[in-house]
Amino acid sequence: MTAKDDNLRWKLKKEEHVIQDEWIDFRKNTYELPNGDEIGPVYNFSKHSFSLIVAKDDNGKFICVRQYRHGIDDIATEFPAGGIEYKEKSDVPYITRDNIIATEEDAFAAAKRELIEETGYVSDNWTHLMTIPSNATISNSNVHIYSATGCKHVAAQELDESEFLSVELLDEEELVRRINGGDFKQALHVLAYYLFKQKDV
Repeated sequence: MTAKDDNLRWKLKKEEHVIQDEWIDFRKNTYELPNGDEIGPVYNFSKHSFSLIVAKDDNGKFICVRQYRHGIDDIATEFPAGGIEYKEKSDVPYITRDNIIATEEDAFAAAKRELIEETGYVSDNWTHLMTIPSNATISNSNVHIYSATGCKHVAAQELDESEFLSVELLDEEELVRRINGGDFKQALHVLAYYLFKQKDV
């Protein structure tokens, strides 16, 4: 951050936790703008940061999942992904702005866990591609993006009670067709594919 950036920063004047539980900290805020005016209500939230894995099996197929997303009321093809637990390292049993920020060590452990639980695959060849805010306009949660290649199927799925998803192995032509055709409906998952291609891992 430069000294110039100080002239762009908003100042938090008032904060109200509309909902704060083990799933989300949803806040209603008032800010002072750089020119002294106030703006509000401005809504933002914290949720679990999460890990996302671009995975390929030892035949070169992309390991994808299909599942329902209630935000769009539709089924989407995605890469395996999952939230990073905060409870073990938090002093409180609910989400806060701070306790959803994970270390890369915690994020990597979550990535390995989610890959085997959602798909039954494991890998010995991992690469960290990027860590970036998942939606900087309204949330401070991060997405930690990894690739895992040469994956081997070693177990059955071990899904949470609320998880219903199917695994699909896609060659790259089919994967790109689904991305361009709108079947990959999560923007961060599309980003992950292009990061994977750029790094050529």
